[in-house]
Amino acid sequence: MEQKKSISALVSGGEASAGPPLGPALGPMGINVLQVVNTINEKTKEFHGMKVPVKVEIDPDTKKFNVEVGVPPTTALIAKEANVTKGSGTAGKVYVGNISMEGIVKIAKMKIDISYATSLKSSVKEIIGSCVSSGIKVENKPAKDIYSDLIAGKFDHLIA
Repeated sequence: MEQKKSISALVSGGEASAGPPLGPALGPMGINVLQVVNTINEKTKEFHGMKVPVKVEIDPDTKKFNVEVGVPPTTALIAKEANVTKGSGTAGKVYVGNISMEGIVKIAKMKIDISYATSLKSSVKEIIGSCVSSGIKVENKPAKDIYSDLIAGKFDHLIA
C-alpha cells in the first residue's frame, strides 16, 4: 500500500484549471484531474479573483482525493473587503481604499487560527497593521489612527 501523496498549489479562487500548476502534477497520479479541479473551484468560489492556497491529498491505491483550502493572504482579503485591486505603492501618503471595522473583524476571525495572535483583539491589530502597509483607511481614518480608538474600547462591541 502506497502512502498518500499530496500536492500544494496557489490557485485563483473559483478559476483553477487542468493546466499548470495542477494538471501536470495530478496527471501522473492516474486520477480524474477535471474532478479535482471542479472540487477546488467549488470550494474556492467565495474567494473569486484571489490567490488561494490549496492542498490535494491523493490515495494512489483507491484514486480517492481530498481537497483542503487554506486562507488567502491577509492583503488579498483586505483588498477584497475594501473593493480595490491592489494596495498603495506609497502607503502613508496615498490611500487607495477604505474598510469598515466590521470588515477588519471578519478578516481577523478568518485568520485567527493561523495567526500568532492570542486573542481576537490581537488579530484585529494585526489586520489593521496590514491596512497601514497597504494604504487602506479604516473607518475613513488612516489605519494608524484607529489603534487609539481600538485601545479605548470603541470597537469592543464588535470583538466580543
